Amino acid sequence: MPTAIKFENISKQYRLGLVSTNTISHDLKRWWVTNIQRKEDPYLKIGEVNDRAIKGTSDYVWALKDINFEVQQGDVLGIIGKNGAGKSTLLKILSKVTAPSTGTIKARGRIASLLEVGTGFHPEMTGRENIYMNGAIMGMTKAEITRKLDEIIDFSGVERYIDTPAKRYSSGMTVRLGFAIAAHLEPEILVVDEVLAVGDAEFQKKAIGKMQDISKGEGRTVLFVSHNMAAVQALCTKGMILSNGYCVKQGSVDDCINDYLEINKRNSKKIIESIDYINSKIQIESICVNGKTANSVYVSSTKSVLDIEINGYVNSEIEMSFELRITDLHEIPLAIFSPGHFGNGILKYSKGKFRIIHQVVLPKNMNSGTFVVSMYLTYPNVECFMSAIKCLYLDSEGINNLGMTFDYNNEGWLVL
Repeated sequence: MPTAIKFENISKQYRLGLVSTNTISHDLKRWWVTNIQRKEDPYLKIGEVNDRAIKGTSDYVWALKDINFEVQQGDVLGIIGKNGAGKSTLLKILSKVTAPSTGTIKARGRIASLLEVGTGFHPEMTGRENIYMNGAIMGMTKAEITRKLDEIIDFSGVERYIDTPAKRYSSGMTVRLGFAIAAHLEPEILVVDEVLAVGDAEFQKKAIGKMQDISKGEGRTVLFVSHNMAAVQALCTKGMILSNGYCVKQGSVDDCINDYLEINKRNSKKIIESIDYINSKIQIESICVNGKTANSVYVSSTKSVLDIEINGYVNSEIEMSFELRITDLHEIPLAIFSPGHFGNGILKYSKGKFRIIHQVVLPKNMNSGTFVVSMYLTYPNVECFMSAIKCLYLDSEGINNLGMTFDYNNEGWLVL
């Protein structure tokens, strides 16, 4: 198959804070070197790795650094990485939203991009008018767009609002119509950056099916960015991992997903460090599982119990319940341990120190492999006091190794 996209030594540098170099002399020097002498920007040689989590010493960062890869026509490339890894910057450079600081890109054919909610939409124009405008931008004639119009409207599912200004659309409706336009106006290259997460489950499934048709049936190329590993695995034929602006792996999508999940697992430290939300009513001092604060636990047929202890402080009297959710490494939900939904797990805590102790008996037929646990403190369906997403990894040798099913409703399990 011919090469559809080729990145050669692509780098992108940004300055933190002010857009200029902060002094007139430096601005003049940059202008003279780049515009008169036609040489490389001297300030590109100064810069640090783009790690958003730490404070650096330089005002210049490399959002991307020395990216080299090729995508063959008909391939579906899944680009994965943490927030701030450079995924969106890479797609913006390909879509010509921004220019690279160094390097060249070669792309064969028209590119349709869906980089964020509302990309390419004029809020004062109706959905129908935005379809024609986007088609014209891609070089299509009015007659060509008209032939596709009914198909686009039907796929988007927003027919009732098609003659309403786009500013009155919800984010989900905007993404539906935006994806329908991008997918049906026959681009040679389709670029999708995480926006499908805004749509509902039914539309996500529909959109992934359409992208599979585009790549396999029509031989078009797709670049797909998502944090949903199940969607990446289902859709993509190849993968690439970005980390702090560098490409750390290219290869089969399964190998890239497994390596990415292992990298995340190794980089995690303690359970309590995975807390991403705390209600102002409580404070958490420690979270232990089987007497340890580490984020990895080994379970087997002889040790199939999680002894969970959470210690903290309550600012006022509250009622709350413990909840535990299990997914596989691809973030597919498997089960929820939630005794509070059965009415016997909601406890009242007075102001001061509190301790929550739960013994969670894992299913007797749990598979071997690695599973991911998230923990929550909530008043069911009313208020969340704490969420610790992906805070614990279960390495299981298999309790009976008969397949993952959950039938412990009377003990607090919710079957999914």
